[in-house]
Amino acid sequence: MANAVDSGVQIDQKSISIVSGLSLLYLILSCLLLGFKSDQLVLIGIFNVLFYASVITRKFILGFSIFIVYWIIFDYMKAFPNYNYNEVAIDGLYNAEKSLFGIHYNNTILTPNEYLLLKSNTYTDIFAGVFYLCWIPVPLGFAAYLFFRNKQQFLYFSLTFVVVNLLGFVIYYTYPAAPPWYVQVHGFNFHPLTPGNTAGLARFDKFFNVTVFKSIYAKGSNVFAAMPSLHSSYPVIVLYYGIKNRLGAINIFFATVTVGIWFTAVYASHHYVLDVLAGITCASLGILLFNLILSHSAWLKRSLLNYEKLIQ
Repeated sequence: MANAVDSGVQIDQKSISIVSGLSLLYLILSCLLLGFKSDQLVLIGIFNVLFYASVITRKFILGFSIFIVYWIIFDYMKAFPNYNYNEVAIDGLYNAEKSLFGIHYNNTILTPNEYLLLKSNTYTDIFAGVFYLCWIPVPLGFAAYLFFRNKQQFLYFSLTFVVVNLLGFVIYYTYPAAPPWYVQVHGFNFHPLTPGNTAGLARFDKFFNVTVFKSIYAKGSNVFAAMPSLHSSYPVIVLYYGIKNRLGAINIFFATVTVGIWFTAVYASHHYVLDVLAGITCASLGILLFNLILSHSAWLKRSLLNYEKLIQ
């Protein structure tokens, strides 16, 4: 039992050098690309504290390093705005949404976002805000559950999460797209330095007199990354692995959160229905792609098995 507990990365000169070197490299690269931000020190601090605190916390942070790498890639996208590489879809996407999902109202045709904006109310604002707050906590909470319950499934879930995000990032750069709120505020004119906007979620902040969503969207990497909606992708991954691990009634909660996030994405004018459908498709393709690679790659299986032993 002692050997099992003490297995994994040990605190020695080599591990100290690697962790210190990576921490310094991250800080220098981040400052060069984005400028210094206190968030960078917070991330370094959390990683180092958990790495050195105990065997259990060390294994935990090593396991979650997959998510840390994802976050760093996402953050660095700010240094390479996707609108520098392809034309941003604004009016074309808006008109496609209206053509496919337009709602006839008062002798005009509205997009679902425009219609729901007219029908918004406090109760729906609250429920929508609660659902959207589940966007990150539910996947990370589920990942933590799998980490302590089933290391193999934790690694599969984490890598699927990364694959789905990478697919989404490729689309972001291939097809930059403005969100619905952008059209509501700026029309069809392109303004490259447009800051993030809480859109309909501002009503949640206002009701509770908080700045929860304002602070989240102030840190957004790029407002022209509406297609696909990765907000809509994440709960699909969670639900898939929830069903795969036969979690029973908890999957009802996952399914409810999934539908709630899809609705809120449109209700709060952060995404078109087309964006949500693209997010669902992206998640489905990512899951299929990971499973396909896993079933055909002996190297990946060996690597995951070794990593699983490292954090066991």
